[in-house]
Amino acid sequence: MRSWKIVVAGEGGQGVQALAQTLALAAYHGGLESLYIPNFGIEQRGGVSLAMVQLSAAPIGAPKFQIADLIVALSPRSYRRCFQHLGPETMVLYDSSLMEPPRVEDQVVGLQAYDTIAPEAFAERVGRHPRREESPPPGRRLIAIPASDLARKHLHPRVFNMIVLGAIGAITGMVELELIKEALAKKLDRRFAKDPDLKENNFKALELGWEKGTQAAKEAAVGAEV
Repeated sequence: MRSWKIVVAGEGGQGVQALAQTLALAAYHGGLESLYIPNFGIEQRGGVSLAMVQLSAAPIGAPKFQIADLIVALSPRSYRRCFQHLGPETMVLYDSSLMEPPRVEDQVVGLQAYDTIAPEAFAERVGRHPRREESPPPGRRLIAIPASDLARKHLHPRVFNMIVLGAIGAITGMVELELIKEALAKKLDRRFAKDPDLKENNFKALELGWEKGTQAAKEAAVGAEV
């Protein structure tokens, strides 16, 4: 694919904007056309945070788009904000540490992690019938990567967004891993200079995400977790 339209969605404080901005910067330094547009929730930290990124080998015609090629969902609530950008060929990459895989006839879609409710309120919250509008239609490609769990187990919880970024880079195939590392190093040069371990953890997270994303791109299977 010569261009990608990407929506990254998560909660404030999950590093959505840092992820998206670094991706766009890496693409730019790699000679591509790139565009990054942030969209913060009213609450800022604690609210939904969205970012739109375009990567293209040709000039980008419009700053915004309706249908995404890839939606990256880091929480159930933020995923629901992306319905308008879903199309028949849209890929959905989600953090399976924080949310269940979207199912077509599943009443509990989206009620994970951030949206936990009391059992007695469950029926009222989800309704008595399947909420089909909260699931992608059959056949949409779903890619599950347990980024948060991987970060906790192997690195540091705060670098989970870099695992996601590495996966995006591998899946889209438009930006080399080294360019992403260079873009991140430029963005966080002072912090990296003060804390070499921080740099190492972030780079390892990118590499781990790249590995998982490469595997996912090869499998290209609906609902496969890598």
